[in-house]
Amino acid sequence: MAQSLNGKVALVTGASSGIGRATALALHAQGVRLALAARSADRLEAVRRQTGAEDTLVLPTDLTVPAEVDAMVARTLERFGRIDIFLANAGIYAPGEVAEGDPEFWEQTIAVNVSSVLRACRAVLPGMIDARSGDILVTSSISGHQAIHWEPVYSATKHAVQSFVHGLRRQVAQHNIRVGAVAPGTVLNELWGYTDQAAIRAKAEAHEGLLSEDVAEAILFMLTRPANVTIRDLVMLPQAQDL
Repeated sequence: MAQSLNGKVALVTGASSGIGRATALALHAQGVRLALAARSADRLEAVRRQTGAEDTLVLPTDLTVPAEVDAMVARTLERFGRIDIFLANAGIYAPGEVAEGDPEFWEQTIAVNVSSVLRACRAVLPGMIDARSGDILVTSSISGHQAIHWEPVYSATKHAVQSFVHGLRRQVAQHNIRVGAVAPGTVLNELWGYTDQAAIRAKAEAHEGLLSEDVAEAILFMLTRPANVTIRDLVMLPQAQDL
């Protein structure tokens, strides 16, 4: 039987757009209290208004700054007293030829896609261990399951995330904490350069891309499984995508 999420507290990074925004709205509909993190205060506030929840915590955060990552978790704990669900969703997309790439941009990508995930997980774990419960989910990618030649740096960050998720899960299983990753293919949102709603609908109808809401539904499925069930990896592709 599915678990109820009503009354739980979730911290979501990358919550101002795309998968993070869609998941925040889906969690709110399930009665989850929210802490939303992203760079843009204005866009986070827009998501908060859309939920209509006065107690939603808006956390403008630069995930490339370690002190801000720590503060994001500390402020959530200060407001709600606990974190039941942590969705490490924020990410930077880094496609292109290595020979023509920008190493400074790669460093920023690693800071967001990998380092901030490790640091934030470290910060949320003591409370979850004390409570002997919790869910940590990381937005990975099909690129974390195979090295895609047009995005080798991005693939490297997602492979790192996959290794971390698998190792962490085994460390904290004894504390009744579940750790998993959702790995979508092409998602029709800003991260992949899709902003025109007509184009998004056309791509989705052609089975050539996923909607952010599709991924949010998959995340809800993972979170609502009975406590004895861990979804280690959930890989989802557009029906017409063949990699």
